[in-house]
Amino acid sequence: MSRTESNGPHSGSTRSRVRVGTRIKDTGPATKVRGNAASLDEKERRAKKNHFLPFDSLLIFLMLECKTGLEPSRTGDPFRIGSCEFLLHSIMERAAAGSRAIRTVFFFTTICILLFSHNALSFYLPGVSPEDFQKGDLLNVKVNKLTSIKTQLPYSYYSLPFCSPKTIIDSRENLGEVLRGDRIENSPYVFKMREPQMCNVVCRITLDARTAKEFKDKIEDEYRVNMILDNLPSVVPILRSEQEGPPIYQLGFHVGLKGQYAGSKDEKYFIYNHLSFTVKFHKDELTDSARIVGFEESEVKWASRWDTYLLMTDDQIHWFSIVNSLMIVLFLSGMVAMIMLRTLYRDISKYNELETQEEAQEETGWKLVHADVFRPPSHSDMLCVYVGTGVQFLGMVVVTMLFAVLGFLSPSNRGGLMTAMLFLWVFMGLFAGYTAARLYKMFKGTEWKKIALRTAFLFPAAVFIVFFVLNALIWGQKSSGAVPFGTMFALVFLWFGISVPLVFVGSYVGFRKPAIEDPVKTNKIPRQIPEQPLYMNPIFSILIGGILPFGAVFIELFFILTSIWLNQFYYIFGFLFIVFIILLVTCAEISIVLCYFQLCSEDYLWWWRSYLTSGSSALYLFLYATFYFFTKLEITKPVSGALYFGYMLIASYAFFVLTGTIGFYACFIFTRLIYSSVKID
Repeated sequence: MSRTESNGPHSGSTRSRVRVGTRIKDTGPATKVRGNAASLDEKERRAKKNHFLPFDSLLIFLMLECKTGLEPSRTGDPFRIGSCEFLLHSIMERAAAGSRAIRTVFFFTTICILLFSHNALSFYLPGVSPEDFQKGDLLNVKVNKLTSIKTQLPYSYYSLPFCSPKTIIDSRENLGEVLRGDRIENSPYVFKMREPQMCNVVCRITLDARTAKEFKDKIEDEYRVNMILDNLPSVVPILRSEQEGPPIYQLGFHVGLKGQYAGSKDEKYFIYNHLSFTVKFHKDELTDSARIVGFEESEVKWASRWDTYLLMTDDQIHWFSIVNSLMIVLFLSGMVAMIMLRTLYRDISKYNELETQEEAQEETGWKLVHADVFRPPSHSDMLCVYVGTGVQFLGMVVVTMLFAVLGFLSPSNRGGLMTAMLFLWVFMGLFAGYTAARLYKMFKGTEWKKIALRTAFLFPAAVFIVFFVLNALIWGQKSSGAVPFGTMFALVFLWFGISVPLVFVGSYVGFRKPAIEDPVKTNKIPRQIPEQPLYMNPIFSILIGGILPFGAVFIELFFILTSIWLNQFYYIFGFLFIVFIILLVTCAEISIVLCYFQLCSEDYLWWWRSYLTSGSSALYLFLYATFYFFTKLEITKPVSGALYFGYMLIASYAFFVLTGTIGFYACFIFTRLIYSSVKID
């Protein structure tokens, strides 16, 4: 029999630090504004005769009145009411001559009220708004899942016999949190704001053999306990051993550890049953309220409270690696673009100068295949489906990146990133159907419903099958990472109820559009393709084409994999957006270069190769993920390994569809441009 005892605040060695910021109030330069308002007395006296303000000063005075909030005049002078409503009425009378003037005045008045009103209100994003605490207010610590980088299988906090409150209340998680395995619940750890407490006994529990084995298994797998206070996760400070500076903060604390007593060789298991909470806060001097940032007063403002979490490791290598990668890719992209422009300009000029019949018959290169270059490829319907799916991915990634760069998907909004990606994927089905149907009609297709059905089901069905199998494995391990039936039903509804109809609507609209016309005519009899040199072998050129796009992202990929599988925050969305732009440019340029070489070799089968050239970078991504698994992770359980490779297979498949679509459209635009620029008899 073993025994564990859990104590309350300030009683042990494990610390949870949380940081929040300040409250900002802008009272405004009232005295200065009143002085400016008084400077308009001369115009006011001239305007009193007609009981309205001159229009040239009316807007200025309206802003000053709204800013200062002057009291109504005791003399009953209607002009000195100081009311925004009265002034707005005066403006309307003055500007009644035309509706355009009224709209203009209303626009500026609205801007004035929003910017200068003393009682103006604003809003925060859900889940990230500051909360003010008065002295003595209750602070409720919430508990989240148990996580381990060795198993990648999260478990509910109360799956172990920890101290629990009388009634366990589950917090409402969003879709992204449920898919991440978050299970946020209340806890017995409650204390008061700015009132330090010494050691308090929360509960006493006697462990039997079964519960003791559960603790041993979790300690063996290095599970960590995650807690939340005021939407901030608890962290444990780790002092730097080799260099000076602030400590490194690790998310959560270990369930326990293995160790030995002095003079003994037998390993024992120890549970961290004494918790010491250090909560830092920032005090508002005007209202005496505080925001969480023993109780210790801190200079950290509420807006900067996440900096401690986001700067957990030395990030100098991160920054220099990204900049170095971007410079190399930009340099190579510039050289490729310059070579292509000069070569194409010379070719087009030479072809347009051919005047005699003999010269025309001796022409070589890409112009020679002009009558076959726009011949529909084999399996053209499947190409349309993959291109439409790639457009759907591209739209989702671009919009998600923009929201992330603007700060709407910060780490403080747990699950927000995954939720946004799912909903954007669903609604981007409209563009997927439209693109697939337009391309299908250009290939002289007639059964647009078949293409719409394939676009709506091909990629999502493959992902759903893999996801369902992985979820069954997680369910077998009784992990909280298993998606509940209700959430699974919601995902199916998003797919069948929203995405599929939108794909059909987009396909219907796209197929009704006029077909895209080719810049040159296509012969009925296909031209024979000459024997190609070894370096233009399709497999060889496709594999070579994927190296450069992968090189543009592989350094950033390391940090993304680290944030996913080592339970760290990823927050540099600005750099990620730049890397994504470089990826787009690189995929487009490498596809255009290899397509140009292919056409110069009189090989006109470029449709699928343009897609596969840049899409082959997904193969390198999966190989790098395999390398990362064996060198950076300590996963030993077969189920955990299946989860890793299953999810990375889905990610690589999505990356293939995305990059392949970029390369295809780059070559599609390129071929249409060059063949519309030469004289074809």
